[in-house]
Amino acid sequence: MTAVEQRFREFKMPDVGEGLTEAEILKWFVAPGDTVTDGQVVCEVETAKAAVELPIPFDGVVHELRFDEGTTVDVGTPIISVDTDPGAGEAAPQAAPAAGKPAEKPAAEAEPAEKEGRQANLVGYGAAPASTKRRPRKPVPGSQRSAPAPSAAAPAPQEPAPAPARPEAAPELNGSGRPARPLAKPPVRKLAKDLGIDLEAVTPSGPDGIITREDVHAAAEAVQTARETPVAAPSRAVEGRERRVPVKGVRKATAQAMVNSAFTAPHVTEFVTVDVTRTMKLVADLKQDPAMAGLRVNPLLLVAKALLVAIRRNPDVNATWDEGNQEIVYKDYVNLGIAAATPRGLIVPNIKDAHAKTLPELASALGELVTTAREGKTTPAAMSGGTVTITNVGVFGIDAGTPILNPGESAILAFGAVKLQPWVHKGEVKPRQVTTLALSFDHRLVDGELGSKVLADVAAVLERPKRLITWA
Repeated sequence: MTAVEQRFREFKMPDVGEGLTEAEILKWFVAPGDTVTDGQVVCEVETAKAAVELPIPFDGVVHELRFDEGTTVDVGTPIISVDTDPGAGEAAPQAAPAAGKPAEKPAAEAEPAEKEGRQANLVGYGAAPASTKRRPRKPVPGSQRSAPAPSAAAPAPQEPAPAPARPEAAPELNGSGRPARPLAKPPVRKLAKDLGIDLEAVTPSGPDGIITREDVHAAAEAVQTARETPVAAPSRAVEGRERRVPVKGVRKATAQAMVNSAFTAPHVTEFVTVDVTRTMKLVADLKQDPAMAGLRVNPLLLVAKALLVAIRRNPDVNATWDEGNQEIVYKDYVNLGIAAATPRGLIVPNIKDAHAKTLPELASALGELVTTAREGKTTPAAMSGGTVTITNVGVFGIDAGTPILNPGESAILAFGAVKLQPWVHKGEVKPRQVTTLALSFDHRLVDGELGSKVLADVAAVLERPKRLITWA
């Protein structure tokens, strides 16, 4: 490592989750010229799971921010350059690319490649063409220039031109002068496949003719526009009446997860309507209990406790399907997920080892989970490893629904709105607090009998909450 490289250190986009490949820079907290210290938060990024603040691991003065806010960056890409020895005076740091562009190889590293007739390139794509210019584009019809002009370094006409040394791993060119296989990183290839875009038809804008994510998105937008724009009507007909928002971050991850879950796990949903008058009275009493002082006490707390009791009585429901090994994995712990609506979309953080918590501990964990989610500070770890989930649709005034399983989980319970309704109680019709519960489960590993027992136990606890003691 050279003295310049030691002085100007780069902080790369880390994998802030479990195998995540990219993140969007939401906000920079520093600017060029600012002094930073080890552990200081320099930016906030959004992954497919959550928004995360990134601390820098060394001291110095910010030399350059490599990307603008709103840019999606691959994991491992340098995002900020820091001068770790600002007192050394003006130095000649390696040329830094403009924001939004990857750093180029230092000249010291590029020189050997030039001597060998090839240049440094991305791993996995073979040797790039010997020129550092963009690869030639298709000739424009009617243009008089059908071939590139001879190089100034070409041999004189009177001397026979030596055969050009073709790099051993140079990409094969098609008739238009473009590589037969378009150059793109694996994530970009996957993006193109997901969007149904043929990379052969994409015009590259990256260094050495590499296709970028922006190129693929531009091609997708062009295709979509062509499909949606009426032939006879001008496109400005809906101007100001529609708005388009890119699908990314939490929304993109949620959409993909729900599609995968809905079309992978065979869902079964069962419903039960239950009188929860006694539970609502218990909620009111707990709010006055000194042991619950300062804690969030609401009906969801007792629904969560009722589900944990039902799982303890029917442990086989707490499992997951391992498709790769063709096994059912039964779990002796419950990481209870709570679906939470946030400004960035639906997330499902979970309470680790919820089965082992007392009622006050469960209330404290629920309160912390909700507060963190509303502030947008939920970490990827808090949303990983869930086993069973509760979604409280009742807060929106909804009676019931058919919830979709969180991927990898066996069941999800929907808790509907609690309403005063006429109900037969002790042989008489009386106004009672009533709600509807809906349990969706993976029918590959949960039979109808098991699912029914779990839902019946939850309803029984909510109807007579003293069963929290007798069934403990």
